[in-house]
Amino acid sequence: MDRKIKVGVYGATGYTGFELLKLLLGHPRVSLEFITSETYQGKRFSQVFPCAIDKELVASEKADPSGVEAVFTCLPHTTAMQTIARIDRPDLKIIDLSADFRFEDPAVYQQWYGTTHTAPQLLSASCYGLPELFRSRIARSRIVGNPGCYTTSVILPAAPLVAGNLLEPGCEILADSKSGVTGAGRKAELAYNFCEVDENILPYKVGRQHRHVGEMESVLGALAGDNSLRVVFTPQLAPWSRGILSNLYLRTEAPAARIRAAIEEAYRGEPFVRVLPEGQAAHLNWVRGNNLCVIGVHPVPGTRTVVISSAIDNLIKGASGQALQNFNLVFGLEETTGLAIPSVRA
Repeated sequence: MDRKIKVGVYGATGYTGFELLKLLLGHPRVSLEFITSETYQGKRFSQVFPCAIDKELVASEKADPSGVEAVFTCLPHTTAMQTIARIDRPDLKIIDLSADFRFEDPAVYQQWYGTTHTAPQLLSASCYGLPELFRSRIARSRIVGNPGCYTTSVILPAAPLVAGNLLEPGCEILADSKSGVTGAGRKAELAYNFCEVDENILPYKVGRQHRHVGEMESVLGALAGDNSLRVVFTPQLAPWSRGILSNLYLRTEAPAARIRAAIEEAYRGEPFVRVLPEGQAAHLNWVRGNNLCVIGVHPVPGTRTVVISSAIDNLIKGASGQALQNFNLVFGLEETTGLAIPSVRA
């Protein structure tokens, strides 16, 4: 029987933490050693979420990372890097689901998150964790900065066109994204109450205000070799529990067939990306509860615009499923281990 990899989870009682626990407990190579919560320490997980996971929650300071080979940090930004700096050791693999290790440059992190990075010495050991683009680097890294949910839904469809220089010079990437309420986290705030969200849709931080814009521009700008690349982003809170639907509006003079071919070639053989047939748009029913990103390609006749649609589950491909994908890579496992691959039909 294959050896079990001992794992701990910091911050297990958010929505992403819950999804991660379900995935880890179904992973054939994982032994879950501890789970933490400051709010619910001393309780069993089944007392927080009505489920069959009956493991005790401990305070972060009381968890013993010396006995594990990997940890997942499902903590708020700044809290994550403080915890990681405290527990870090050369043989510990860390998958961080916060924003703290998504940027190579601590100045860019400070620009978008409004706070100084307190563990810049660890950034050289980290890698941006989007497997489809940075698989080999992730496999060699000790700390993986798991991407944001909105950013995953925008970067994956845009990357082949940016990297292939298929957009008009100076073209701004216009991204319209709608997310279910779990994307806001598990917290009691008026804006996320049922009566506020039901039968409503709420644009917020329109333009270049949302923190994920910095992440999108950093990654796509590096792929394009153009630090001036800009993303105009409209995130919207939508009246469903989970899933992100993004539509990108891009200016290009390339023929429609070339645009489609570039995206299909980039993701040929990728287990968790599906490029849909011509005329088919992405939608949420294909991705809820799984680790897929589905992409639709829509040329607009009579214009120089192409619309790219994409859909992901914000809690899976946008967070916990992608984190498990990265875990598999850093331990040299088959990338799909513990992650079901559903079929997608047009």
